[in-house]
Amino acid sequence: MLRRLAVLTIFLCAGFAGGLVLTGRLRSAETAAAADPRQAEVHPTGRAPVAITGGMPDLTGVAQRAIASVTNISSTQIVRTTNSPFSNDPFFRQFFGDQNDPFGYRERRAQSLGSGVIVSADGYVLTNNHVVGDDPRAQVSVTMPDKRELKARIIGVDSATDIAVLKIEGGNLPTLPWGDSSKLKIAEWVLAIGNPFQLDHTVTLGIVSATGRSLEGRLASYEDFIQTDAAINPGNSGGALVSARGELIGINTAIFSETGGYQGIGFAVPSNLARHVMDDLIKFGEVQRGTIPGITLQALTSETAQQLRAPDTHGVLVYQMERGSEAYQVGLRPGDVIVSFNGTTLDDSQQFVRLLADAKIGSTITLGLVRDGKPLTVKVTSVKSTGRSRRPAVQQ
Repeated sequence: MLRRLAVLTIFLCAGFAGGLVLTGRLRSAETAAAADPRQAEVHPTGRAPVAITGGMPDLTGVAQRAIASVTNISSTQIVRTTNSPFSNDPFFRQFFGDQNDPFGYRERRAQSLGSGVIVSADGYVLTNNHVVGDDPRAQVSVTMPDKRELKARIIGVDSATDIAVLKIEGGNLPTLPWGDSSKLKIAEWVLAIGNPFQLDHTVTLGIVSATGRSLEGRLASYEDFIQTDAAINPGNSGGALVSARGELIGINTAIFSETGGYQGIGFAVPSNLARHVMDDLIKFGEVQRGTIPGITLQALTSETAQQLRAPDTHGVLVYQMERGSEAYQVGLRPGDVIVSFNGTTLDDSQQFVRLLADAKIGSTITLGLVRDGKPLTVKVTSVKSTGRSRRPAVQQ
């Protein structure tokens, strides 16, 4: 009996001692990993991941660096307004129009405020076209984070994407590094930085709610927006949407709101698109976009797809076209449903417009079609679009 008790006591002591050793090793390993930054996971971009504090990302360092590159934009324009007391009367405007007002016109100064992002050390600044305005005589100034106010020169504007490029004099200016907006993921953390309601350098936190968002031409004629729930308000336009890696991944452009204030739905132009627009404006003075002349497109509905024996509503309908156009000569016909673009399956008409606009001028485009329920292909040439925001008309 005594022998059994002795053996049992030995086993219990051995198990207790082993548990203490194992627990000590685990605690030592956890402490070493926390204390030694070399044990941390390395992000594919080469940057260490953002620290997590209390379940939330610690973006204080990212925000501090990004704020130095976000500016305040002020634009003063000359606006022409009518003297007529009936200017808002549709019946009056039906007869006199906007150009033949018998009461005459007056000019007044109008000021718009927004935000901008310094994207090059020598002074190129990105903002929104609606912040700068369409008046070529507009006087634009940029207020730096250190309160210096600098005159800006308008390099170019693109109403199709609502992007404008400004130039200020300076060297070694703080900039935000470009990020690759095509690699954004849903629910990724982002910061929106701007000057809402003239509250300089306001930082708000949110996530990417959606990418590739199209609003059927309600905000711009070329739409490929990042949607975010980071708070964006009037005055944020032209500001920076920044990733958790501290990279510029969008230019804040608009909000969806029934009250005029923040409701959790904001939109930003993706950095890849904004960079392409900027490069073209600097190099060519305009954005070079491709088009197919002589065709009118229409979004597909379930009823139309069924009538045309298309498999579903993905794609775009060739609604009308000119007989003398190249597209007609190569075999495209009214009633064709375009379902792919150079092998890329189309989701909707807006995607087709984006792909066509981005096509290299003079390149050959292979269109996959459905005609009377049967698949076929035609090849057309991309032609340079005339006008800053022209595109094939898409009837809604």
